[in-house]
Amino acid sequence: MTGHEKALIGRPRGFDAEQALRRALMVFWEKGYDGASLADLTGAMGITKTSMYAAFGNKEQLFRKALELYTEGPASYGMQALQEPTAQAVATAFLNGTVQATTRPECPAGCLGVQGSLATGDLGRPARDALIEWRNNARLRLEERFQQAVDEGDLPRDTNTGRLARYIMTVSFGIAVQAASGITRGDLQEVADTALRSWPPA
Repeated sequence: MTGHEKALIGRPRGFDAEQALRRALMVFWEKGYDGASLADLTGAMGITKTSMYAAFGNKEQLFRKALELYTEGPASYGMQALQEPTAQAVATAFLNGTVQATTRPECPAGCLGVQGSLATGDLGRPARDALIEWRNNARLRLEERFQQAVDEGDLPRDTNTGRLARYIMTVSFGIAVQAASGITRGDLQEVADTALRSWPPA
């Protein structure tokens, strides 16, 4: 074997990092942080552990990158909903977006932000903490948007914006859990519609 041939064998195989990250996202989404083994991840990504560490860092760092991709992609409905002109339209877009995102036929059912941290042990604490922060940020953004609606006269002056944001988030995550349990998109849309009929909640 020539030196050139040895160099080719020893050279790391090139791969599409973005595509690999999308595949890792699907594994985390389906199996959660704890349930996704390194073998699961590298197998889906089509790379070795060495290449994974070199490109993305350890499992926790990979998960954080996957969560960013999830936020910018499947979960982008959350940020888009905040741009709606009224608080009720924001809540409607947020819940409708949840239904759509958690029941995509080409993706795992449910929400990465919910099942990603289920049954997470001590080793997965950083990932669980990242998801808690992720969920809390979403709630705070909703609360800020609802406060804007109060200031603009779109919501009653005595509206408890924190409670209203928690209500929408609770319904949203409940929808995600039900989606992961196999409830159909149509049935979940009825849940979202029902939750919004008494807007704003008493």
